[in-house]
Amino acid sequence: MVAANAKNELPKIDFDAAAERIRSLNEQVIEQAKKQGNTSLDAWEKALQSVVDFEKKAADATQLDFVKALTDAHVTFLSSASDAYLKAARDLLK
Repeated sequence: MVAANAKNELPKIDFDAAAERIRSLNEQVIEQAKKQGNTSLDAWEKALQSVVDFEKKAADATQLDFVKALTDAHVTFLSSASDAYLKAARDLLK
């Protein structure tokens, strides 16, 4: 804290205490950012899973084999790419 004397001298500042408060605040900010990042990734993962499920249902409804095959390939690619992205993003948030 700041302590001033009665004689118009400059106040004494406890830089170590200030640095510790700043460090503590930074840690709290980082922790909250990680939580928000994980929440965003969870939401993105759910949204992507909805798209994948819709594509699978649409492919199953068609009678054209090439459409089913193309959709299966797309779903496999999308799932693989998103799994890699999610794993990398979650590793960064640890």
